[in-house]
Amino acid sequence: RKNTKRVPSFRKLLRTSQIKLDNKLKNKQYKQKSAAKKYRKEQKKLREAVRDAISRKPFPLEECKKKQVARKWEEKEEEDALPLDMMDEDDLKLMEDLAQKASFLTRDLSSNEPVHVKKRKHESVIEKYEKVPRRLQTEPEKELIHLLPIKDKSGIIPQAVEKPVLNVAHDEEEDTEDMEEAEDFNEEPLPVLTPEEMAAQRRQKLQERKMHIAALASAILSEPDSNIKKLKELRAMLMEQDPNVAVIVRKLVMVSLMEIFKDIAPSYKIRPLTEAEKATKVKKETQKLREFEEGLVSQYKFYLENLEQTIKDWKQRKFKKSNVISLKAYKGLAEVAVKCLCELLVALPHFNFHNNIIVLIVPLMNDPSKMISELCVEAVKKLFKQDKLGYASLGVVKVISGLVRGRNYDVRPEVLKVFLHLRIKEVELQKDSEDIAPKKKFMTYKEKRKNLSRMQRKWRKAEEKLERELLEAEASESKEKKLKLHTETLNIVFVTYFRILKKAQKSPLLPAVLEGLAKFAHLINVEFFDDLLIVLHSLIASGDLSYRESLHCVLSAFHILSGQGDVLNIDPMKFYTHLYKTLFSLHAGGTNEDIGIVLQCLDVMFAKRRKQVSQQRALAFLKRLSILALHVLPNSSVGILATNRIFMQTFPRMDLLLDNESQGSGVYLSELDEPEHCNAQNTALWELHLLQRHYHPTVQKFASHLIAGAPTEGSGALPLDLSQRSATELFETYCMKGMTFNPPVASVTPRRKDTFLQMDSFVDEELNKQLQQRISETVAHKPLDFAKHLKESSLA
Repeated sequence: RKNTKRVPSFRKLLRTSQIKLDNKLKNKQYKQKSAAKKYRKEQKKLREAVRDAISRKPFPLEECKKKQVARKWEEKEEEDALPLDMMDEDDLKLMEDLAQKASFLTRDLSSNEPVHVKKRKHESVIEKYEKVPRRLQTEPEKELIHLLPIKDKSGIIPQAVEKPVLNVAHDEEEDTEDMEEAEDFNEEPLPVLTPEEMAAQRRQKLQERKMHIAALASAILSEPDSNIKKLKELRAMLMEQDPNVAVIVRKLVMVSLMEIFKDIAPSYKIRPLTEAEKATKVKKETQKLREFEEGLVSQYKFYLENLEQTIKDWKQRKFKKSNVISLKAYKGLAEVAVKCLCELLVALPHFNFHNNIIVLIVPLMNDPSKMISELCVEAVKKLFKQDKLGYASLGVVKVISGLVRGRNYDVRPEVLKVFLHLRIKEVELQKDSEDIAPKKKFMTYKEKRKNLSRMQRKWRKAEEKLERELLEAEASESKEKKLKLHTETLNIVFVTYFRILKKAQKSPLLPAVLEGLAKFAHLINVEFFDDLLIVLHSLIASGDLSYRESLHCVLSAFHILSGQGDVLNIDPMKFYTHLYKTLFSLHAGGTNEDIGIVLQCLDVMFAKRRKQVSQQRALAFLKRLSILALHVLPNSSVGILATNRIFMQTFPRMDLLLDNESQGSGVYLSELDEPEHCNAQNTALWELHLLQRHYHPTVQKFASHLIAGAPTEGSGALPLDLSQRSATELFETYCMKGMTFNPPVASVTPRRKDTFLQMDSFVDEELNKQLQQRISETVAHKPLDFAKHLKESSLA
């Protein structure tokens, strides 16, 4: 007998209590034991029946026949002696019939048992044997469908109907017939279409699909609550099977669904309903809203799964069974899927499954395909810039840290450079200023009883209630929560940076790490300052770094020392020496872009640490920067001269270099790499006279301003648009990346009013007519025969 009972599903088991499961297990074990016991009894009876049948086996009939023939011969011999005439015919016939049976012939006549005792015993053994159940293939039990019972006078009558059993053989015959018909139909030749007809048919199909997509999308956007089911119909078009239009239709559906979800998604995260909430009765509007939210979340989930599967199929180079889309077309589909995911990452950071999108996008930042990698990097940058709360930034930073560690630091530098776009620095600065303000505290009950009268307590209670309601109405994130999120994010960023500094110093990620440390160094814990400065100096001394990387090391070190590092007794003279020594590595070529980092270093090293810098050091840097201004592009010259202006206004007695007379013993040693011992006070800034003749007007203004002693007012002062800008801003403002001058260079020869603009004005009227006539004539082009021309010229 076939066991039709199904195994309970895992979900059903979860809903079942432990006691019920234990009872079910005990019942199952008891049934198994009873079935095994019953089976052993039946086997025992069967063995006994076989044993009895063998022991009580009757004699063969052949021996009985032989005895019967011998007795007949004896009866013939004694025929005369037997008075057969005295017996009736019926008795004689009965005796003959009894003689035919073996039991009658073989039985022991001396026994007192009845004639049919042994025969009955034998029959009972055979009946027992026949009653033993046989294990044969039986028909499957018919399943019953229990219906509602009927109640009459006699009582309740249960109703049941047999479940219809499908005739598999009949179905198979029908399927084979259908297949044969389809084969016969396929054997008919299809009409051959020309390329023009195929293109027209494809355009028609594509237009129909576009209209269908547009109709569904407009219906969903017009009434999302009522037409949420049409999302499923639109999402089903992602599985378009027509090979002629499959690629374009799928791309259109992906983009359409992305725009629909961006429009109809609410501004909050939808959570699943609890069992208690599902059981409670609600209004129709509330029920409708719940159905809309549930349908939206499920369709959004399926849509993201489709996008993920498309990207996975392309990454794994999988072909589908249907072969509707080629492998080359899958790359285009994957790019569109990545674009959709990037848009959703930026547009819906508050909605469901945002962490799942982050897990998909972050590994693609390290993709070999440059286009996909740039798309993902730009999306993450946008997310960092617009993230005000910090939840999304924290999620992305966690995934990036895990990716860098999991790939053993073998990732693109762009993956780490996205950390530079975190908004933590700006927000932290605002938080510091806000935390200084004292927080308003509400009075306790004891304080009110002690300091206030009854009427005052009543008024104060009403005021506090109103203030609490106003605070709740603001719905702003608590400052402590934001600060906690930013602290956790920065901890993960610094852990990633320190791991690379410790384990992968020769990795291509080192420039990104140093740049990140330079930006966030003021937020590092004071406990790590000594170790970090030692590591930075060892990297510079090793000589394995490029010039840009060494500048980032210097900038990071001074950011550390200018913030919380003021309390530390650390002499950064080695970093000053390194920067002074390497200034002449800059020029108007490829290193011109590094001057922006040099200007930042000078601002941190001198303007923010003016009390720790000696006069000799400041004079040496001022002289070397003036020399450098002659060898770089105009925007770099403007930035360097703006830095020199800050030097002359910040440090006293810088005007020594504007005088030709020496102010001490010794000679200026321009080749010496020690700024403290190069005797910079014995030289002059003769480079400013050359810069006064520079072709760029802004450089001329700065040079004249410095020669006058960098006054803040008067005839030698700079205009406000130049004096109020920092050196870095001026460097970026006058940048020449677009190959244009800023400000534009004025023309040397002004345009005259009587200049001729038409070329026809230079030609005589008669000559102009002849030219126009000649141009309008049709010239007959004849083939040129050079051989014939040479013969004619030779004969002549």
